[in-house]
Amino acid sequence: MDPRAIRERADRVRQHVNPLSLRYQVPIAPIPWEEIFPHPDHPFHVDIGCGAGRFVLHLAQRHPDWNVVGLEIRKPLVDRANVWRQEQGLNNAYFVFTNATIHLSTLFAPQSIQRLTIQFPDPWFKKRHHKRRVIQPQVVEVLATCLCPGAFIFVQSDVAEVALQIADLFANHPGFTPPQSLQENPFGIPTEREQHCLIHGIPVTRFGCWRRTAPQARAQVS
Repeated sequence: MDPRAIRERADRVRQHVNPLSLRYQVPIAPIPWEEIFPHPDHPFHVDIGCGAGRFVLHLAQRHPDWNVVGLEIRKPLVDRANVWRQEQGLNNAYFVFTNATIHLSTLFAPQSIQRLTIQFPDPWFKKRHHKRRVIQPQVVEVLATCLCPGAFIFVQSDVAEVALQIADLFANHPGFTPPQSLQENPFGIPTEREQHCLIHGIPVTRFGCWRRTAPQARAQVS
């Protein structure tokens, strides 16, 4: 498809997508990362729900010694982000159209991810829609397998309830250290939503935790 048409299609994309829809339950094939990245031995940073992908692109620019992967369920945004990636000559960034709630274990081998970010995920405010939120108990279980020992996880949201719910899920899994509150984005690269919050004075709840080097007793968020 022509890059201009790809950009125009992305501009018209819907804000919210139901990950439980049957169209997003279709199995996907594993990705041969050794064919995607010139240096597949470099550490992997994965951004779940990368949206337009600007955070991924900036991170890849700043850290050429990392392979940065953006996962997004809205295909037009993925197509456009990959066009931007090619135009910028970033061979250490890549975007994947995927449903992260079910495809993580297909995309990533055990202990293959060194850093993970989850930023401003769709809140799905209504209680009956909470099952549509991207981070569910089964996703944390898969992440415990995909993340290598010592891997860092960063989560932020302008909906405190969503961030705290995710923090609870990590806190209640023995494979992760207790989540710690953070005042700032440790990567220093704001997403579009984060920029909006900073400009308008909207509070952002942030936390970080690590994949334990060995399982321990279940921890609780204080």
